[in-house]
Amino acid sequence: MARMALVTGASSGIGQAIADRLLSAGWQVTGLSRSAIDRAENGWQSHQVDISDSAALQALLAKLPVPQAVVHAAGMMQAAPLGELDCAASAQLWRLHVAAAEQLANHFAPQMQAGGRIVLLGSRTSGGAAGRSQYVATKSAMIGMVRSWAAELAPRGITANIVAPGATETPMLQQPGRASSPPRLPPIGRYIQPEEVAGLVDFLLSPAAAAITGQQLVMCGGASLS
Repeated sequence: MARMALVTGASSGIGQAIADRLLSAGWQVTGLSRSAIDRAENGWQSHQVDISDSAALQALLAKLPVPQAVVHAAGMMQAAPLGELDCAASAQLWRLHVAAAEQLANHFAPQMQAGGRIVLLGSRTSGGAAGRSQYVATKSAMIGMVRSWAAELAPRGITANIVAPGATETPMLQQPGRASSPPRLPPIGRYIQPEEVAGLVDFLLSPAAAAITGQQLVMCGGASLS
């Protein structure tokens, strides 16, 4: 029986790369995205939904089977210095990064079997970054949330982890919301590739990663070394 994964943000960037990787490995993948996704591979299905809309998300979740893996890759960037913070943007970031992840886990985790996996896409800036406090606050909140879930789920053989990339070559890298805090090239001399992030997620979903839980795995190209 094919393994089944639910992936948010599956229409582009890291989410799309994760969906590609899992499909090539024989997973059945259900992709969630605000944008319609047109692809016809075996094992693929998608649903167009704004996951920051809790009512719309819950209505959809009630119709979906329980996956073996939940991967929350949807995200957005907002950067602004103190004095220019937009409270509406903060609320939007929280709904997308934290509340949606919480809703996914709250719905599926009680029904998941041993071997289940929850992976959230965080950020290597979760420890703090000038001019990005709104974004950082949500990525930092993920850490405590996931560690709490991991402690609850470990006795059932279910893991919960965060993959935290640095600057990754995706459309989000050029989002207007980060104009005041542009990305910096990591010491490796290039941006991280979405396929590299997908490879780490794929490993965390594998049986070999059964003893890894409650962790934030940073993939930053050396950016955290300075």
